[in-house]
Amino acid sequence: MIVGGGGHGLAAAYYLARLHGIRRVAVLEKGWIGGGNTGRNTTIVRSNYLLPESQNFFEHSLKLWEGLTRELNFNLMFSQRGVVNLYHSPQEMEQLTRRQNAMRLNGIDAEVLSLDELRRMVPELDCSPDARFPVLGAVIQRRGGIARHDAVAWGYARAADALGVDIVQNCEVTGFEIRAGKVVAVETSRGRIATERVGLAVAGHSGHVAALAGIRLPIETHLLQAMVTEPVKPFLDHVVSSGLAYVYLNQSDKGELVIGGRLDGYNSYSQRGSLGTIEEVLANAIALFPAISRLRLMRAWAGVMDMTMDGSPIMGTTPVAGLMIDGGWCYGGFKATPAAGWCLAHALANGAPHALAAPFSLDRFRSGRVLSERGAGPRPYAH
Repeated sequence: MIVGGGGHGLAAAYYLARLHGIRRVAVLEKGWIGGGNTGRNTTIVRSNYLLPESQNFFEHSLKLWEGLTRELNFNLMFSQRGVVNLYHSPQEMEQLTRRQNAMRLNGIDAEVLSLDELRRMVPELDCSPDARFPVLGAVIQRRGGIARHDAVAWGYARAADALGVDIVQNCEVTGFEIRAGKVVAVETSRGRIATERVGLAVAGHSGHVAALAGIRLPIETHLLQAMVTEPVKPFLDHVVSSGLAYVYLNQSDKGELVIGGRLDGYNSYSQRGSLGTIEEVLANAIALFPAISRLRLMRAWAGVMDMTMDGSPIMGTTPVAGLMIDGGWCYGGFKATPAAGWCLAHALANGAPHALAAPFSLDRFRSGRVLSERGAGPRPYAH
């Protein structure tokens, strides 16, 4: 049983059937597949992390991304256009080049761009000395890029369905039946379903659903801003991110500018952003790209983010036997989709976490072996 019909849950169902031969699988989704965070993100795929544990996991995910369209026989519109991280001060340069060096030592591609190289690569970026956010240079991961989020959900769903997986929409999990510390059934809005293994892949609702099993997770739930403009002719060939300005942009195949920003800073499940934060994100985007100032905003939304105290996810076993978790993804949920599904499938099939997921166990918060990746998103945050 997999709770959550987003990218992670559907990927786990697919890999259970394809890699482990387990086809008596049901994916339960309270709404429609891909209707949560899978359809509410900025579609960025990358593996540019600092710590070896994070690098190994996200690099495995990126390698899966690179062959996923062919494997699923479904066009995911995967585009390795490169992810450019700007730095605006010597301190930021030191931080980003440290991450770049760590990546290269682990065999992952990363390059430093001089200001002249950056000007040629992103000509619309304001690189003038009197810019609001003066740019000194950047670090690029050329294999990073974007993928079409709804295509990812449908691609995995289609492939899992072809292998015999049951995908049940409009079926909300309302509780768990636990005997002697082990899960034996799931209570849903459409009745009770007996099962010995359950995987939770519910993104920003991890804390709420885990609480139904009596588990308190060390997470907070926040909203992360995103928005798109009206379409324009192509001018931005890369993903461009600024940690100082708390904003990142890419241009979709339809010509829309997809813009992401910072956390709202308050706890909510609303999937809507606040006007003040939207204004701040757009002001900073215009400061980086003055040419977009007259574009009209078509829509804005917020992703419901489960934020852990160290910025790394929670994967593997829980105190309830047979109940596995895939959550707490902070800023990294969409890019992690293939590897997260891969690892959750392994945990469900074998009763133990995959080696790639083992460092991200829930127990690390008890032992103090945290994995601090809080600098890997658009803005540091505090708890």
